[in-house]
Amino acid sequence: MSNKILSLSDFLEFKAKNLQDKKIVFTNGCFDILQPGHTDYLTKARELGDILIVGLNADASIQRLKGPARPIQDLIARGLILSALASVDYIISFDTDTPLELITAIQPDVLVKGGDYTEENIVGAEEVKKAGGQLAIIPFLEGYSTTQIVNKIKE
Repeated sequence: MSNKILSLSDFLEFKAKNLQDKKIVFTNGCFDILQPGHTDYLTKARELGDILIVGLNADASIQRLKGPARPIQDLIARGLILSALASVDYIISFDTDTPLELITAIQPDVLVKGGDYTEENIVGAEEVKKAGGQLAIIPFLEGYSTTQIVNKIKE
């Protein structure tokens, strides 16, 4: 297993000892079928700070959000693939419908979401801003969508 994949408690312990002077960026998602839009997004997110944490939806969380046919790849596979990316420093999975608990615990300096979000519908935005952090919305790379890939496979 990758040393980039941590539990929340292990990350918080590591953060307290090693990351006091680092600008922490947080994003989250399913990352079910990694595609160029994801890699572009994660690279741009990483450029916003010193450390990029990816909150990775657990399988049950994805099923509740996207239906019983998803995820295509299980949590372990998705975590291992993400951990191979140079832009990703740490991965923490979560089984809740939103990453609010992770965001509140990690207290990132920058909270990042993709281009289809607005500040009003970003989970954790209020908490990050109250703690002095900032939000960043990264536009999607045109022409890439996991849903489109899944639909094409079904055809």
